[in-house]
Amino acid sequence: MYKEQIESIKPEFEKALNYVTQKLMSVRTGRANPALVENTLVDVFGSKMPLKQLAAISIAQPKKLRVEPWDKSYIEPIARAIQANTALSPVTDSNGVWISMPELTEDVRKDMIRMVGQIDDGAKKTIRKYRDETWSTIQKLEKEGQISEDNKFKAKDELQKVVDSYNQKIDELVKNKKKELEA
Repeated sequence: MYKEQIESIKPEFEKALNYVTQKLMSVRTGRANPALVENTLVDVFGSKMPLKQLAAISIAQPKKLRVEPWDKSYIEPIARAIQANTALSPVTDSNGVWISMPELTEDVRKDMIRMVGQIDDGAKKTIRKYRDETWSTIQKLEKEGQISEDNKFKAKDELQKVVDSYNQKIDELVKNKKKELEA
Protein backbone atom coordinates (compact mmCIF):
# COMPACT_ATOMS: atom_id res chain seq x y z
CA MET A 1 0.00 0.00 0.00
CA TYR A 2 2.82 2.42 0.81
CA LYS A 3 4.51 1.65 -2.51
CA GLU A 4 1.58 3.26 -4.34
CA GLN A 5 2.08 6.42 -2.30
CA ILE A 6 5.76 6.57 -3.26
CA GLU A 7 5.01 5.83 -6.93
CA SER A 8 2.33 8.54 -6.98
CA ILE A 9 4.82 11.32 -6.17
CA LYS A 10 7.44 10.33 -8.76
CA PRO A 11 5.65 12.31 -11.51
CA GLU A 12 5.82 15.41 -9.29
CA PHE A 13 9.55 14.82 -8.78
CA GLU A 14 9.93 14.45 -12.57
CA LYS A 15 8.16 17.78 -13.03
CA ALA A 16 10.61 19.42 -10.62
CA LEU A 17 13.54 17.87 -12.49
CA ASN A 18 12.15 19.02 -15.85
CA TYR A 19 11.60 22.51 -14.44
CA VAL A 20 15.24 22.69 -13.36
CA THR A 21 16.40 21.44 -16.76
CA GLN A 22 14.30 24.02 -18.64
CA LYS A 23 15.29 26.88 -16.36
CA LEU A 24 18.98 26.04 -16.53
CA MET A 25 18.87 25.86 -20.32
CA SER A 26 17.62 29.44 -20.40
CA VAL A 27 20.51 30.72 -18.26
CA ARG A 28 22.99 32.47 -20.54
CA THR A 29 26.54 31.15 -20.30
CA GLY A 30 28.24 33.11 -23.07
CA ARG A 31 27.71 30.27 -25.54
CA ALA A 32 24.93 30.22 -28.10
CA ASN A 33 21.96 28.10 -27.07
CA PRO A 34 18.55 28.13 -28.80
CA ALA A 35 16.83 27.79 -25.40
CA LEU A 36 17.83 31.40 -24.67
CA VAL A 37 15.30 32.73 -27.18
CA GLU A 38 12.97 29.89 -28.21
CA ASN A 39 10.20 30.85 -25.78
CA THR A 40 10.39 34.59 -26.52
CA LEU A 41 6.88 35.74 -27.38
CA VAL A 42 6.63 37.45 -30.76
CA ASP A 43 3.69 39.67 -31.68
CA VAL A 44 2.46 38.55 -35.12
CA PHE A 45 -0.93 39.39 -36.58
CA GLY A 46 -2.29 40.57 -33.24
CA SER A 47 -1.39 37.50 -31.19
CA LYS A 48 1.73 36.44 -29.34
CA MET A 49 3.46 33.23 -30.33
CA PRO A 50 6.67 31.59 -29.05
CA LEU A 51 9.60 32.10 -31.40
CA LYS A 52 10.13 28.34 -31.77
CA GLN A 53 6.75 28.12 -33.55
CA LEU A 54 7.67 30.83 -36.07
CA ALA A 55 11.25 30.05 -37.03
CA ALA A 56 14.11 27.63 -37.11
CA ILE A 57 16.69 28.48 -34.43
CA SER A 58 20.20 27.14 -34.90
CA ILE A 59 23.69 27.61 -33.55
CA ALA A 60 25.67 29.21 -36.37
CA GLN A 61 28.91 29.60 -34.41
CA PRO A 62 29.82 28.98 -30.76
CA LYS A 63 28.72 32.52 -29.86
CA LYS A 64 26.08 33.16 -32.56
CA LEU A 65 22.51 32.06 -33.06
CA ARG A 66 20.69 32.14 -36.38
CA VAL A 67 16.92 32.58 -36.48
CA GLU A 68 15.32 31.89 -39.85
CA PRO A 69 11.56 32.49 -39.86
CA TRP A 70 9.37 30.41 -42.14
CA ASP A 71 7.64 33.60 -43.25
CA LYS A 72 10.08 36.46 -44.03
CA SER A 73 7.52 39.03 -42.85
CA TYR A 74 8.24 37.87 -39.28
CA ILE A 75 11.87 39.05 -39.33
CA GLU A 76 11.25 42.54 -37.89
CA PRO A 77 8.74 41.43 -35.19
CA ILE A 78 11.16 38.67 -34.15
CA ALA A 79 14.07 41.11 -33.86
CA ARG A 80 11.94 43.55 -31.82
CA ALA A 81 10.76 40.78 -29.47
CA ILE A 82 14.28 39.48 -28.90
CA GLN A 83 15.59 42.96 -28.18
CA ALA A 84 12.69 43.79 -25.85
CA ASN A 85 12.68 40.53 -23.89
CA THR A 86 16.34 39.60 -23.62
CA ALA A 87 19.65 41.35 -23.05
CA LEU A 88 20.70 40.37 -26.56
CA SER A 89 21.10 42.58 -29.63
CA PRO A 90 19.74 40.99 -32.80
CA VAL A 91 20.91 41.98 -36.29
CA THR A 92 18.61 41.36 -39.23
CA ASP A 93 19.32 40.51 -42.85
CA SER A 94 17.04 39.55 -45.72
CA ASN A 95 16.70 35.91 -44.59
CA GLY A 96 16.57 36.14 -40.83
CA VAL A 97 18.13 37.32 -37.60
CA TRP A 98 21.65 36.94 -36.20
CA ILE A 99 22.15 37.03 -32.44
CA SER A 100 25.64 37.39 -31.00
CA MET A 101 26.30 36.33 -27.43
CA PRO A 102 28.18 39.04 -25.54
CA GLU A 103 30.99 38.08 -23.20
CA LEU A 104 29.89 37.62 -19.60
CA THR A 105 31.32 40.11 -17.14
CA GLU A 106 32.30 38.94 -13.68
CA ASP A 107 29.22 40.63 -12.15
CA VAL A 108 26.89 38.97 -14.66
CA ARG A 109 28.52 35.59 -13.96
CA LYS A 110 27.95 36.03 -10.23
CA ASP A 111 24.31 36.99 -10.85
CA MET A 112 23.82 33.95 -13.07
CA ILE A 113 25.40 31.65 -10.47
CA ARG A 114 23.10 33.16 -7.83
CA MET A 115 20.11 32.58 -10.13
CA VAL A 116 21.16 28.94 -10.64
CA GLY A 117 21.28 28.58 -6.85
CA GLN A 118 17.74 29.94 -6.57
CA ILE A 119 16.51 27.47 -9.20
CA ASP A 120 18.18 24.67 -7.22
CA ASP A 121 16.59 25.81 -3.94
CA GLY A 122 13.14 26.08 -5.49
CA ALA A 123 13.24 22.57 -6.92
CA LYS A 124 14.49 21.06 -3.67
CA LYS A 125 11.75 22.85 -1.69
CA THR A 126 9.19 21.31 -4.04
CA ILE A 127 10.67 17.85 -3.55
CA ARG A 128 10.71 18.30 0.24
CA LYS A 129 7.07 19.41 0.18
CA TYR A 130 5.97 16.28 -1.69
CA ARG A 131 8.16 14.07 0.51
CA ASP A 132 6.56 15.53 3.65
CA GLU A 133 3.04 15.11 2.25
CA THR A 134 3.72 11.49 1.33
CA TRP A 135 5.28 10.76 4.72
CA SER A 136 2.21 12.21 6.44
CA THR A 137 -0.03 9.97 4.32
CA ILE A 138 2.08 6.91 5.18
CA GLN A 139 1.90 7.73 8.91
CA LYS A 140 -1.85 8.12 8.59
CA LEU A 141 -2.10 4.70 6.93
CA GLU A 142 -0.18 3.18 9.84
CA LYS A 143 -2.44 4.86 12.43
CA GLU A 144 -5.51 3.55 10.60
CA GLY A 145 -4.04 0.04 10.69
CA GLN A 146 -3.70 -0.29 6.91
CA ILE A 147 0.05 -0.89 7.12
CA SER A 148 2.28 -2.19 9.91
CA GLU A 149 4.84 -0.14 11.81
CA ASP A 150 7.63 -2.11 10.11
CA ASN A 151 6.19 -1.23 6.70
CA LYS A 152 5.95 2.40 7.76
CA PHE A 153 9.70 2.51 8.37
CA LYS A 154 10.42 0.57 5.17
CA ALA A 155 8.32 3.17 3.37
CA LYS A 156 10.29 5.98 5.00
CA ASP A 157 13.57 4.44 3.81
CA GLU A 158 12.26 3.88 0.26
CA LEU A 159 10.83 7.38 0.13
CA GLN A 160 14.16 8.86 1.20
CA LYS A 161 16.00 6.83 -1.46
CA VAL A 162 13.71 8.26 -4.15
CA VAL A 163 14.15 11.80 -2.78
CA ASP A 164 17.93 11.37 -2.65
CA SER A 165 17.96 10.10 -6.23
CA TYR A 166 16.12 13.16 -7.55
CA ASN A 167 18.16 15.55 -5.43
CA GLN A 168 21.33 13.97 -6.83
CA LYS A 169 20.09 14.47 -10.41
CA ILE A 170 19.32 18.13 -9.66
CA ASP A 171 22.71 18.61 -7.98
CA GLU A 172 24.44 17.22 -11.09
CA LEU A 173 22.55 19.59 -13.41
CA VAL A 174 23.30 22.58 -11.17
CA LYS A 175 26.97 21.62 -10.80
CA ASN A 176 27.37 21.37 -14.58
CA LYS A 177 25.70 24.75 -15.16
CA LYS A 178 27.87 26.44 -12.54
CA LYS A 179 30.96 24.90 -14.14
CA GLU A 180 29.84 26.34 -17.51
CA LEU A 181 29.36 29.76 -15.96
CA GLU A 182 32.73 29.74 -14.26
CA ALA A 183 34.59 28.68 -17.42
